[in-house]
Amino acid sequence: MNTRLSVKNLINTIVPISRFNRGGAGKIFDEVRKSGIKVVLKNDVPACVLLTPERYDEMVRQLEDYELYFEAEKRMKQAEKSGFVTSEEIMQEFGVHPEDLENIDVDID
Repeated sequence: MNTRLSVKNLINTIVPISRFNRGGAGKIFDEVRKSGIKVVLKNDVPACVLLTPERYDEMVRQLEDYELYFEAEKRMKQAEKSGFVTSEEIMQEFGVHPEDLENIDVDID
């Protein structure tokens, strides 16, 4: 699915509300599944945007990632150097030695 919209693709995403009123919802939903997005116009003004659930979930994930990024950036700007703890200090506090970490597999999402 192409996430970038050319002028032609943008025009193809537009759906007049009259298509819904004439019973075309099923076909419009099929088009959304193929293209990923449709913009519904009512009186020549965008009234809503139709997205596939997958596209919606991806957009929500991206927004959440941006929120986390900006929160981390804000905290880093407000942080004082004296409040930081080195990894060596943490390992010493919890009795972890570097060789304890050598053969550990970690999955990061």
